[in-house]
Amino acid sequence: MPKVRKGPLTQYAALPWRRDADGRIEILLITSRETRRWVIPKGWPITGLSGSETAAQEAIEEAGVTGDVWTEPVGGYDYDKRLKSRALQPVEVEVFPLAVREEHATWPEKGQRERRWFPAAEAAGLVAEPRLAELMREFGGRG
Repeated sequence: MPKVRKGPLTQYAALPWRRDADGRIEILLITSRETRRWVIPKGWPITGLSGSETAAQEAIEEAGVTGDVWTEPVGGYDYDKRLKSRALQPVEVEVFPLAVREEHATWPEKGQRERRWFPAAEAAGLVAEPRLAELMREFGGRG
């Protein structure tokens, strides 16, 4: 399958997190719309918004959460996005932690996705991207 571009495109992702009753970090995962895999909210750059602001907007639209987003990414990961043409597009994702303050009852993609909180180590075991899993384990170790 040919790739669309030689160089990767950039997406911005939110890593929604909170602390449980014992002070341990939990991460909110959502299902992807098509394959139903566990992922974090992410999307293409939004004109006029920074990477962190874009990540926060994706968290609202895809997971229905708002909170305090870090202005600097905690890290990143790469993956190949399958486009509608069936071609693969290399993508680099910058990940911005988002301390969740509110979970909304309704949000734009509620009917298309499931959301669920997991302990950081468990969340890391559920995502397909090895570098994202590593980021989750490292971030969870802060707690």
